[in-house]
Amino acid sequence: MQTSDVYGYAFDQIHEMFRSSLDGLDADGLHRRVTPDANPIAWLAWHLLRVQDDHVAELAGRDQVWTAQGWAERFGLPFDASETGYGFDRDQVSDVRVPSVDLLKGYAGAVHAQSAEFLRGLTDDDLDRVVDGSYDPPVTVGMRLVSVIGDDLQHLGQIGYARGLLG
Repeated sequence: MQTSDVYGYAFDQIHEMFRSSLDGLDADGLHRRVTPDANPIAWLAWHLLRVQDDHVAELAGRDQVWTAQGWAERFGLPFDASETGYGFDRDQVSDVRVPSVDLLKGYAGAVHAQSAEFLRGLTDDDLDRVVDGSYDPPVTVGMRLVSVIGDDLQHLGQIGYARGLLG
């Protein structure tokens, strides 16, 4: 197995877990909060996808599918299309109103397709390319991919936990 296969498998697993984590939810379930300040499933799912789209697109030197494929318009959210949800306050989180699970799953499929295409062409040498020299040690492609995987898994766990608490 090549390194790119390992990363590809990780992203495939995240995609499958993401899709199944939303099965059976309706719009109300997407937007309910466990507590008044907890992030709802809609925001967790949208944010997970936006960060993956943003980070992998940057690594691949491509446009994000969010803007390039019209997902920003389909979601119609009331903020700049460059937003990923990072640092959002309670009110901004509340503004992430997603009309349906199908829309989230559609965007997830597009993000996964672009991520998978990038990962298939990844070489071991690519993993050492520095993408952010402002840190010590500098952030490489490999480190950024691990960061995305970790972030995605964390948010998937939060979605599962919220679903369990919400019933």
